[in-house]
Amino acid sequence: MFLPLKGKIAIITGANQGLGFEIARQYVAAGASIIICARNADLLFAAQRKLTLGLAADQIVDAIPTDISNLKSVDDLVRFAVNRFGRIDILVNNAGVYGPMGPIEEIDWQKWIEAIEINLFGSIIMCRAILPLMKQQKKGKIIQLSGGGATNPMPKISAYAVSKAALVRFAETLAEEVRDFNIDINSIAPGALNTRMLEEVLSAGPEKVGQAFYNKSLKQKESGGAGLQQGAELAVFLASGDSDGITGKLISALWDNWTHWSEHLPELVSSDAYTLRRIVGRDRNLEWGDK
Repeated sequence: MFLPLKGKIAIITGANQGLGFEIARQYVAAGASIIICARNADLLFAAQRKLTLGLAADQIVDAIPTDISNLKSVDDLVRFAVNRFGRIDILVNNAGVYGPMGPIEEIDWQKWIEAIEINLFGSIIMCRAILPLMKQQKKGKIIQLSGGGATNPMPKISAYAVSKAALVRFAETLAEEVRDFNIDINSIAPGALNTRMLEEVLSAGPEKVGQAFYNKSLKQKESGGAGLQQGAELAVFLASGDSDGITGKLISALWDNWTHWSEHLPELVSSDAYTLRRIVGRDRNLEWGDK
């Protein structure tokens, strides 16, 4: 059996349910040993028990309750990983929340800040803690989960949208900082998923999230959404040697032909395709708008 992550060590945040758990499941199936973390310890240890079923003799699944927005909690997690395995090959920053929903002047400001702390600062803190080790190894993979908020306005869910857009630009920037260390950093847009976050939108109702977004979410629930598999498969690809050299990109699990990108690496590396960029008038045939 082909095991693209055999012998690799990965940390996956927010892995006690939803997409994070599916990524963890596929990493184990691909041969990796993993450390999963999340704030809810009960759900986390339940996920660990499921993931350990059928493990190969040389694989390990550890679970460490962690608040990624807390510096000490993250330092404790990374210290455990280093003591346990001696290295960290892959970081998957999956943990995230929607945050408060409603007009910006009406939402709970502290909850808005907390969403930024988890979604944005949490991923940055994880990167800061792990990068010294990856630089020493001169190799590593960092995978950032993005979402619709990175590429589209999300009225009344502003903390989520702001944090996800910022994360993609952070990943692009960090990819350039560490390019000489053979560390690849990419963001994933997994598609519209039917997870607990969808239920939060439906529970909030149209008065909080807007009628249009609420209706769209209802249709998503009825259709089943994008499913978790493709996003997790992309996370496996970006953690494997097949993606070496692909870095600084925002990749759609559903719409991009990423399985063949390694065949076009020189062209991909020299292009700003699959990145966040400003659209100017000439891009839309509005010649009157540009000098």
